[in-house]
Amino acid sequence: MTVGIDKIRTLCELDAIVRQRRALGERVVFTNGCFDLLHRGHTRLLQQARALGDLLIVGLNSDASVRLLKGPLRPVLSQDERAELLSALTSVDYVVIFEEPDPRCVIEALEPDVLVKGADWAKEEVVGRETVERRGGRVVTIPLVEGSSTSSIMRRIMEMAPPQHAES
Repeated sequence: MTVGIDKIRTLCELDAIVRQRRALGERVVFTNGCFDLLHRGHTRLLQQARALGDLLIVGLNSDASVRLLKGPLRPVLSQDERAELLSALTSVDYVVIFEEPDPRCVIEALEPDVLVKGADWAKEEVVGRETVERRGGRVVTIPLVEGSSTSSIMRRIMEMAPPQHAES
């Protein structure tokens, strides 16, 4: 069993690992996201995703791709911090950081058997769906945890912060 930061791999390394594991008859599950300010919605999704196969690979948006998707103030945590947090979870077997705004290239390279997203995504809209289904795989959406999001955590933090007074 791989532990900690040893779980953070390049796409090339993961390609070899996936081939080996698939040769053993194991099912590969893939999900992806920004995972900024890890919360229980994230951990529940990852636990449920892991239960759908033998190997869970998490694609992590790089800092640059998060900024493109979420704006200049994000991510709160760097890609290295986010990758290390994800790698500490027992449900996660491997983490791969990708630079693009979406994980299409990772999905095409790894060809997972199961592609998982939160239920805020319609299955038809999930990036990589065609690649997975063409190989006989499936797309699974997992229910969201009400009130669990990075944005809601950030709002609560801002509400708790003392008001800033302008200097005279």
